[in-house]
Amino acid sequence: MEYVTLSNGVQMPLEGFGVFQVPEAAVCEQAVTDALSVGYRLIDTAAAYFNEEAVGAAIANSGIPREELFLTTKLWIQDAGYESAKKAFETSMQKLGLDYLDLYLIHQPMNDYYGAWRAMEELYEAGRIRAIGVCNFYPDRLTDLYLNARIAPMVNQVELHPFFAQTGAIENMQALKVQPEAWGPLAEGQHGIFTHPVLTEIGQKYGKTAAQVALRWNAQRGVVVIPKSVHKERMEENFDIWDFALSAEDMAAIAGLDLGHSEIIDHFTAETAQFLNGWNIHD
Repeated sequence: MEYVTLSNGVQMPLEGFGVFQVPEAAVCEQAVTDALSVGYRLIDTAAAYFNEEAVGAAIANSGIPREELFLTTKLWIQDAGYESAKKAFETSMQKLGLDYLDLYLIHQPMNDYYGAWRAMEELYEAGRIRAIGVCNFYPDRLTDLYLNARIAPMVNQVELHPFFAQTGAIENMQALKVQPEAWGPLAEGQHGIFTHPVLTEIGQKYGKTAAQVALRWNAQRGVVVIPKSVHKERMEENFDIWDFALSAEDMAAIAGLDLGHSEIIDHFTAETAQFLNGWNIHD
């Protein structure tokens, strides 16, 4: 495993395990247990995934020292705001069974996320959180928060994969010393990514699969990846990307797959804003 150093000096694994769309408690707990046994130490969840308790149970039963783990959860839109963010943070901590969190992220740039950020700054300064950041903040929103926050965001988790490379967004993050992290690094299975001819041909040179090539490509760009699977053999495959390096020619060929837009979600439409704001996770 390789690590990146965040702007505040905290070490973050370059690969982790995500649990989006694994809400069933037993399935999620087993998936996290398997991921930890494979060697993953970064676990990424969110209040809106409805599985923080299952993640917490797997962590508690793992026997792995807390300091070896890097645990992330996220604040949902419904709880954006100064007081509501502090309350939501405590709820997440109770569900996870943690005394401190490694990374807390604002899930979407919606509602009163500036109020939420002030609460997160205070929690960070109090030692409750080792690093704070955001998700789905495109360059304009990220730059605005960076310029107006007392403590700059340390991580920005956005959609990043060969078909939506977001090179400009990554360059903006690097200029602001914000660590890029990829959700959906395997494009949620779209575009035939697991058998894509370009990725498959490159993989054949190294004895690797198309999925491993896609993950390695992002890692070589300095992007943290958090692939998800409920199958242990796939977890092992996804984790086995540290014994080879893609050539400059390979990297360029993969960059050529970029469509320049997302085909998973368009964050710039009124319909998306209405849908996400209407997604309540509690009464």
